[in-house]
Amino acid sequence: MAWLIGIVGALLIVIGLWDVFETIVLPRRVTRRVRLARQFYRATWNPWRFIAHLIRKSKRRETFLSIYGPISLLALLTVWALTVVVGFALVHLALGSSVGHATEHSGFFTDLYYSGTTFFTLGLGDIAPVGSAARAITVVEASIGFGMLALVIGYLPILYQAFSRREVNISMMDARAGTPPTAIELFRRHQQANSMASLDQWLRDWEMWAADLMESHLSYPVLCFFRSQHDNQSWLAALSTVLDACSLVMVGIDGLPKWQAQLTFKMARHALVDISQIFNTSPLKHDGNERLKSQELETLRAQLQAASVVLNTDPGDERTLEELRELYEPYTKVLSRYLMMPLPGWLPKDRASDNWQTSAWEVTAPAADKPFEKCLLKQKPMRPALHAKAALNKDS
Repeated sequence: MAWLIGIVGALLIVIGLWDVFETIVLPRRVTRRVRLARQFYRATWNPWRFIAHLIRKSKRRETFLSIYGPISLLALLTVWALTVVVGFALVHLALGSSVGHATEHSGFFTDLYYSGTTFFTLGLGDIAPVGSAARAITVVEASIGFGMLALVIGYLPILYQAFSRREVNISMMDARAGTPPTAIELFRRHQQANSMASLDQWLRDWEMWAADLMESHLSYPVLCFFRSQHDNQSWLAALSTVLDACSLVMVGIDGLPKWQAQLTFKMARHALVDISQIFNTSPLKHDGNERLKSQELETLRAQLQAASVVLNTDPGDERTLEELRELYEPYTKVLSRYLMMPLPGWLPKDRASDNWQTSAWEVTAPAADKPFEKCLLKQKPMRPALHAKAALNKDS
């Protein structure tokens, strides 16, 4: 019986340490389905989603969902530590609980306590190993605990740096493509500013962003659960908008070359498909036309035409656009459902304001169809206390 307990303890140690290695150290996606981290996220995310569906107010729901990413990371670190601590406790138990005082007999809970103090290198000294084997195991566990602490200290800054890099371009998209972002609004605003030529560089920047997104989110999948600073923004919505814009350029927009759009489309779709494989979310079939129906396509052409942006109407262009959408929309939709990140539509929302136009103290007049210089902020009336403070400041 003792040898069986020892084998179980050794397996727990190996499982915990190997999962730490694959999650933190190994710089590539792990395709194996049976993993401690994967089982942990599957067991915790589904209940979290269920609770989020019960929250009616969208802002409260988004706040609740935004907590999951950071708190799951801390919980996963705890699971790793507990797995290793329990594994070493079972090994000590298999050796006859050779810890404590030489005249006393210790049990599993004493072994668990001793394993915990050794792993976290507390050095309390109230319990000591008895025998050469117990001393050797103590040294090994203390080394592992110290090494895991060093990995975690190095892991968290890298994780948040990758999150910060991701969010910079998403925040910059707000002024260029509206909130929520759409390809039509992107073209319209650049056309108004006589800056359509700059879209080629914009697509090049987003090609780099998509490559960085794929590298960071495949290496650290927990980043997929980290949500953006604003409720109406997300990395998935930004990626979908970029793919929409590339699709329109590849169909044909006067004055825009197709080469860079093709490169950005390939990189963005590559990132999208590989990230969807992390969660084993198969793309939805025969479900891609919901974002842009045939009558909405005519509205899209009319809105682009009104903004002096000419989309090709040659025979077969509509079918080309549909084929391009079939390459990515099934993946964006299944990820949207799984991660509970809403996707922007193809058409801009009526009477929508950008995030830069709003704050806790100011509201904006809906001016999505007006030039920038006409988008004036309307301040809320000041409270009486603020009027008094302003008068004092004026008198002084």
